[in-house]
This record gives sequence, structure tokens and C-alpha cells, in this order.
Amino acid sequence: MLWNMPEKKTRCRWAESSELMRQYHDEEWGVPLRDARALWELLMLEGFQAGLSWSVVLHKREAFQAAFYGFDPARVARMNEHDIERLLQDPRIIRSRAKIQATILGAQLFQQMERSGENFSDWLWSFVDDRPIQTEPPFPTVTDEAVDMSKALKKRGFKFVGPTIVYAFMQAAGMTNDHAEECFRRTPCTRLATKRR
Repeated sequence: MLWNMPEKKTRCRWAESSELMRQYHDEEWGVPLRDARALWELLMLEGFQAGLSWSVVLHKREAFQAAFYGFDPARVARMNEHDIERLLQDPRIIRSRAKIQATILGAQLFQQMERSGENFSDWLWSFVDDRPIQTEPPFPTVTDEAVDMSKALKKRGFKFVGPTIVYAFMQAAGMTNDHAEECFRRTPCTRLATKRR
């Protein structure tokens, strides 16, 4: 009797390091993200990645969400020195004063944009003309769009938003489709790229 064996999925090679990375790759990475608050959260987490690996951040994501009130910009924007000191004692997260301060500042800047009538999502997506870029191998580590976005974020006051970090953010947020050609997620993400809001 022949058993029906589940078909092995071919993924981007970086995604095979752990079950958590596989799940993140299969369900989130490269899927166009349009929610302004979720994009801000992702950008802040990418900032925490600076000098580390995304795997470290991903394993601590739930702890980060708890520490930063679910990444509610209104609540994070009100965090003070007492909160910073408390987080510096929290072993569940990456304890970097500069990155914690950058997240609080990022929340304040996010709110400033909202108050002025700017939508954070629309603003970010404008750097790719509101449609994901379909890249081909060899995949870049930075692009002109990432450089432009990085410069614009820095001009507004955001921290830990260098071009390489910003490009990783763009990949994760589905602003560019960098799934490998043989990856089972490339075609679905390509299809999603054709669907506007």
C-alpha cells in the first residue's frame, strides 16, 4: 500500500533554520502589509535587529509586544525615563537604551504624522509607487528605493533606519518580492502584488 507523503515545500534557504522562521516565512514575510500601525511595529522591530539577526528579534517578538503595550503608538509615545529603566531590566527583550529610546521617538513621530493628516502606510508605499517590486536574482541587499526611504525617515527623525535595515523592512513588508525563484511563496506573493487596496 502506498502512503500519501506530504509534499516537501521548497523555501528560501534562510527560512529553514527553525520552525519559527519557517512559519514566519510561510505566513508573513513578503506579504504586502498595508496597516499603518503594523508597518510601524515592523519598522521598530527591524531597528532592534541592527547588529543582530532577525531570528533573535522574532524569538523575542511576543516579549517586545508585551513590553511596548502591543506597539500602540499612543501608549508608547507617552513612555518616560522610568519606563526605559524598567525595560532595561527586562531580560526577555533586547536591552538597548538607544533602541528603546528610538522606539519611543518613533511612536511620537508616527503620531505627529497622523495628526498632520499623513497616513504612515500611504507614505511608505509611495516609495514603491504603491505596488510591490518584483525582483530577480541575484537579490540586492539595498536598492535606490530603500536609500530614498531611509533618507526620508531620517529627515523626519526616525533612528536605526539605515538603507540596509530599511531594505530588510521592505522585504518583510512585501514592498519587494524577494522570495527565491524556487520558493513556493514567490508566486502567491506575486499574485498579491497585483491586488490593490
